[in-house]
Amino acid sequence: MQRGGSERELAAGREAAAAERGRVDAGAAGEPERTAREEQAKAPASAPAQPRAAEEGDARDLPRPLPALPGSSPQPAPARGLWPHGKPRSKGRSCKRSSGRGLDEFPPLRPVTVDSSKARTSLDALKISIRQLKWKEFPLGRRLPCDIYWHGVSFHDNDIFSGQVNKFPGMTEMVRKITLSRAVRIMQNLFPEEYSFYPRSWILPDEFQLFAAQVRMVKDGDPSWKPTFIVKPDGGCQGDGIYLIKDPSDIRLTGTLQRRPAVVQEYICKPLLIDKLKFDIRLYVLLKSLDPLEIYIAKDGLSRFCTEPYQEPTPKNLHHIFMHLTNYSLNIHSRNFVHSDSTSTGSKRTFSSILCRLSSKGVDIKKVWSDIISLVIKTVIALTPELKVFYQSDIPAGRPGPTCFQILGFDILLMKNLKPILLEVNANPSMRIEHEQELSPGVFEYVPSLVDEEVKVAVIRDTLRLMDPLKKKRENHFPGIYMDRKHRFPPVSDRVSSAKLHMSKLSIVRSQPRENPLAGKEGPSDSGLAIASGGALSPEAHLPSICLKQVFPKYAQQFNYLRLVDRMANLFIRFLGIKGTTKLGPTGFRTFIRNCKLSSSSLSMAAVDILYIDITRRWNSMTLDQRDSGMCLQAFIEAFFYLAQRKFKMLPLHEQVASLIDLCEYHLSLLDEKRLVYGRSGRSGAQEASGASQEASPAAPPAGGQLPPCTGKLSHSKQALS
Repeated sequence: MQRGGSERELAAGREAAAAERGRVDAGAAGEPERTAREEQAKAPASAPAQPRAAEEGDARDLPRPLPALPGSSPQPAPARGLWPHGKPRSKGRSCKRSSGRGLDEFPPLRPVTVDSSKARTSLDALKISIRQLKWKEFPLGRRLPCDIYWHGVSFHDNDIFSGQVNKFPGMTEMVRKITLSRAVRIMQNLFPEEYSFYPRSWILPDEFQLFAAQVRMVKDGDPSWKPTFIVKPDGGCQGDGIYLIKDPSDIRLTGTLQRRPAVVQEYICKPLLIDKLKFDIRLYVLLKSLDPLEIYIAKDGLSRFCTEPYQEPTPKNLHHIFMHLTNYSLNIHSRNFVHSDSTSTGSKRTFSSILCRLSSKGVDIKKVWSDIISLVIKTVIALTPELKVFYQSDIPAGRPGPTCFQILGFDILLMKNLKPILLEVNANPSMRIEHEQELSPGVFEYVPSLVDEEVKVAVIRDTLRLMDPLKKKRENHFPGIYMDRKHRFPPVSDRVSSAKLHMSKLSIVRSQPRENPLAGKEGPSDSGLAIASGGALSPEAHLPSICLKQVFPKYAQQFNYLRLVDRMANLFIRFLGIKGTTKLGPTGFRTFIRNCKLSSSSLSMAAVDILYIDITRRWNSMTLDQRDSGMCLQAFIEAFFYLAQRKFKMLPLHEQVASLIDLCEYHLSLLDEKRLVYGRSGRSGAQEASGASQEASPAAPPAGGQLPPCTGKLSHSKQALS
């Protein structure tokens, strides 16, 4: 009897094995395999567990199970991948699972796509960054939308309706020398001490008479004053057209000045010198978001040196550009220019090497960095109001469009007393990682620059990491990696009772593991970030820490009081009326005056119209862009200053402006609340009217049992609102 029973069991096993080979394995089909406990729990309690059919490969791994003895309880067959005693089979690797989800529970994430077809000079550094991030590059563009578009010049390099682009609309216009000087001058009028880091500037040719008169007045009061000024063309770059003067009469008024306006500034005669050479600092700043404002500063930059020993300007050395101008594009043509692969020598070095050298001489490096961070934040605060106007013009609210970010190049000069001075801001800082080297007269070749590559590749790569559009999905994909170390495990107080926790404090010193003195870069805490739950490596485990440091909104409380012009820009945008425009018409200005309750017996609406015409006409004559007629933001700010000084006469200018802004925002909030109440009352009246009409003539529900849509509700609400 036993022999016949065993033969029947073997025959049943062979049939089951044949059926098993015809099925698709659950793990191969992408479904998680069930464990033996789950199968046993799902089986009925009364039914005995059936032996599992033999699978291919089991004969050489496991011995054939013996037939069950009579009277003994049948043992469940081990699940696939388990030994009979239930332990996992592995080849030297632990299969222990943590509380997090394993990789087999997630579909593989697609790589981030980057369109680099318009990258231009930053293409080489961008390619290296994409390769390090293991993302996917489209150097010739793509018909389907990409996640990130990298432009080399401006926002309008390509028509984009989705994704992210590395340029803000209007940024190129905003950092031109004239526009930057006007934006900083507005802030200097409001907060003169906070914006003393920018040299006093005059705009040519419009302010030439004012410039000559002010210089003559100061010289008459102090005959020993012998100033030096530097003239910079508005659209110039790479040192083109820059020259030094000692007197306003030295300005080259003839020729191209009318067609090519310029800015004249006080020249910094006492800069900080290293090796008797003048140098400036190129810092890279990431404007991650405009609203809300997010600013990051790279922890390292470039220091660019002149190639002739510095002397204070005299009529004899004013034309020595290799002594006074730090532009890399000029000094590279000097025979004294030194190419070096070291970060601390040569004519181009890292800023961190300069800081190390200053620190060795006892300089307070933290104070220097603090002043530089303050300069950057204040400059961006001065630029953002008009950037908002450009942004709403190109990407109006409610319409599809990309999100923007941008890397800016800040050129900063350290004075002898270590005070930072802003020279200019570059919307398109050079991201080349090679330089020209002259092999023979007139024959050049491009040679890699290790200093440029070290700084610029890190800036581009970490900018992409911060703007990663799949970062949230990746955090969900690897929850054990991106969770903060402090919150990876619940606190001890949640896992241990209060009595045990109190007793454990007595022996906590003895229970702590010994620190490994040889554990340097890779310790237990770092390896935990590099390995996900289930042993999965982090996608960024091979990358260094991010080189960009957030400075805003981190330090927002210290600088928010400076954002008065930003609040004025919000008022300006509110009354523009037409989407896509950057100038305020006369009707919009009158509506602003009326809604904010600014007209009075001393300021009639006729006087408001005259004010609008006078200021708008003057500003339109100074700007080169005559495409749109109306009041630009800077003209609106001038009119706002005039109204604030009339209404609050006994206060300083910044308090006058702040008081008028508060007054305008108060009246506009009351107006918004009133409109909201009217809208609610109109909707409630429409609902009551529609309910009464339905009660008067009730409609029979359809066969499906659902009520018909109320078509009269919208028409009644429109009549009530009108």
